[in-house]
Amino acid sequence: MRVAIEAILDYDFAEPTDVLLAVEAAGMPDQRVVTQSHIIDNAGPLTNKMGGSGIGRRTWTRTGTGRMLSTYRSTVDVDRARVDIATLAKSPLPSLPEEVLPFIWPSRYCEADRFGSFVSSHFPDLEGGALVQALVDWVHDNLVYVPGSSDITTTAADTFVAQQGVCRDFAHLTAALIRSRDIPARLVSVYALGLDPPDFHAVVEVWLDGAWHIVDSTGLAPVETMVRIAVGRDATDIAFMTVFGGAMMNAQSITVTAA
Repeated sequence: MRVAIEAILDYDFAEPTDVLLAVEAAGMPDQRVVTQSHIIDNAGPLTNKMGGSGIGRRTWTRTGTGRMLSTYRSTVDVDRARVDIATLAKSPLPSLPEEVLPFIWPSRYCEADRFGSFVSSHFPDLEGGALVQALVDWVHDNLVYVPGSSDITTTAADTFVAQQGVCRDFAHLTAALIRSRDIPARLVSVYALGLDPPDFHAVVEVWLDGAWHIVDSTGLAPVETMVRIAVGRDATDIAFMTVFGGAMMNAQSITVTAA
């Protein structure tokens, strides 16, 4: 399916500020970028850097004082079949590629080491993909999606206690639960067709049977048409905009449609 994307970020800056953007669709085997443009008004020269795990591209710029308007547009062909996660086997730890290893360990927002006993006691007879699917279902069934219920300090443990959050909270808890059983899981920022209201969306990729597979415990959009932007250990690594100073948002809009 061909997907058309538009992401507009409209911010004000009190002084010149370094900004790191991660809004461009990543070219990957199951998603081919057909066309794209990225225009940033009131910004200095752009410096492109490869994204984490060699996926996608980040853009450094330095704003001027006043308004910065970033406009990104692209069309992407997505060719991704739905996979029955429950049928996939856990990859033996010694077989993990070097670049996958960081995603079996705890991180700032995914305290995997705090969930081992919970997962072992509640899902004692499951392993591999069957366990992953059960954990995704548990998060979906036990968390309530509540906009504004968390902030940038909220971790997977906080979400587990509160049992509510937004997509990044669902993703942090899902990844932490999966990692607690030594299965690699990473956060992924995506453009999601059918997401209501449209926004940047956070999901999880899990390493099973020697490959990455997308899972989304929110259930808010089909994974078959999601377009990856960036991947990382947690939300710190996949933020669409990191501001090294202060900024005030005027407006922000994301549009994802079938082209």
